[in-house]
Amino acid sequence: MLNFFTREQLNQYCSTRDGEQRLGQALSLPDTKLNLVEQLAQSKAAGCRFVLLGVPEDIGPRANLGQGGADKGWSAFLSKFVNLQSNHFIAAGQILLLGEIHCADLQQQATVDIQQPQQLSQLRQCVDTLDNRVAAVVQAIFAAGLLPVVIGGGHNNSYPIIKALSQASGQQVNCANLDPHSDFRPLEGRHSGNGFSYAWHEGMLKHYFVLGLHELKNSAATLAQLQQAGGEFCSYQRIFVRQELNYQQALDLCIDNVVQGSGDIGIEVDTDSISLMPVSAFTNCGISVQAAEQFVYQLAKLPRSRYLHLAEAAPAQHPAGLAAGVNEAGQVLSALVLAFIQGKKDQAIAI
Repeated sequence: MLNFFTREQLNQYCSTRDGEQRLGQALSLPDTKLNLVEQLAQSKAAGCRFVLLGVPEDIGPRANLGQGGADKGWSAFLSKFVNLQSNHFIAAGQILLLGEIHCADLQQQATVDIQQPQQLSQLRQCVDTLDNRVAAVVQAIFAAGLLPVVIGGGHNNSYPIIKALSQASGQQVNCANLDPHSDFRPLEGRHSGNGFSYAWHEGMLKHYFVLGLHELKNSAATLAQLQQAGGEFCSYQRIFVRQELNYQQALDLCIDNVVQGSGDIGIEVDTDSISLMPVSAFTNCGISVQAAEQFVYQLAKLPRSRYLHLAEAAPAQHPAGLAAGVNEAGQVLSALVLAFIQGKKDQAIAI
């Protein structure tokens, strides 16, 4: 279910330089002799606050009849994040590089022809199996009082994360989603386009707001189902085309929505929202990296925000090829993780 990250794996990513300390040299790593619950308890006692967890899969996007490649988002992130400088701007010892969900067997099973209904159903069953693996690990992280940062894979993983948080807290979850899509597609078997509709249908999702939704990338049926569920959005066109309000005003609307009630808050970023990002659904009509960082930072400052989920980065989808995609995706994912950590640090200062 979970592959702990090892020093040997880290050495494959981390470059060293005399007179400098890289993040990879200062992060906490798991003790492979401990089980998951013991490891999280030990890390919490040692001062850890954040848990990095990878999901190297692209089953969800393909089960949604989309492009593959999201299985490489986690490794792209690691290649850049662990080589950042460790200095007074970040408390590296508070970050546990836990490992990744075991997905290799499911990836192998998921080599199917999606044009065949029976094989598409098999693919969606693999997503359902993945849901259970992700939910079990993330719930243990929440139960330990730590903040999971889940990276890689499709946006299908929103559902098991919400499920884990709802079960850990005993309450419905509020979610802010930076995304051109509402991911409120029909309950037709699990895939990357219906994580939030499944969560709402099962009573785990309460207040849901989509920032940057693209008005013509969501079906009429999907928008109607979102409205029926009480979900709200502020579209990309409303902000950047018609300019009915500016980005900060739109972000304020999002924050006002998800702070309602007493439920914990999830921060969801589909990196499809970012212009020119190598993703499962590449776009030139998105927001800037800086705008995405502000979304994450301002939501992270909310005391009830409990996790960050970065989905859909697919380095191989870069027009210039895999190497360029790894470079760009790794930098953007690292920036968003740092924005989350900074927001939580500033929240603590404000309190």
